[in-house]
Amino acid sequence: MVSRSRAGFTLNIIDTPGLVEGGYVNDQALDLIKKFLLNKTIDVLLYVDRLDAYRVDNLDKQIVKAITDSFGKEIWRRGIVVLTHAQLSPPDGLTYDEFTSRRSEALLKIVRMGARIRKQDIQAASIPVVLVENSGRCNKNESDEKILPSGTAWIPNLVQTITDAVLSGSKGILVDQKLIEGPNPNNRGKVLIPFILAFQYFFVVKRIQKSIKNDIARESRPAWA
Repeated sequence: MVSRSRAGFTLNIIDTPGLVEGGYVNDQALDLIKKFLLNKTIDVLLYVDRLDAYRVDNLDKQIVKAITDSFGKEIWRRGIVVLTHAQLSPPDGLTYDEFTSRRSEALLKIVRMGARIRKQDIQAASIPVVLVENSGRCNKNESDEKILPSGTAWIPNLVQTITDAVLSGSKGILVDQKLIEGPNPNNRGKVLIPFILAFQYFFVVKRIQKSIKNDIARESRPAWA
């Protein structure tokens, strides 16, 4: 964790380990992250990926789902998608803006699916996308700020987007013991008990009662009937 304070304001940045190991989501890494964050509040989640990753797949969806399962879907109200390696030349036939727009939308679609954001809630739960490039080959403007091919100074843009997310009105995510431990195992399945009992009554008890009535009816008939 990196911490900086200025003018009475403290900024804590926590760089988490990778969530993927051997092509699968590393649940152990998520557990470690949650334990480290115990009694801390998450004000902003930066979901970092590469702009030059030309496709999304099921693993991306699994990662988003794992984050959602660990911290709740409300965390995406404080979420920002950050795409690195933004100083690139787009594929032939596409402008820079066209390529970044397609890449952003493809990843956002996966995020919405993994975060279980309903279609009618997409606009209200809009997740911003920020492009960054920190390499030495990144161009600079007259103010010595690193700029993207679009001319955007990405550091001020990132800071402004983070500030907007913090001031959005949604609550930060407090990582408490309840969130770390997850649902009470004693309560698991209790919601299904009424349905199980109903199933047993209609498909088991009813059949037994019918069989008994049929047996009684047969026994009550005369042998010559």
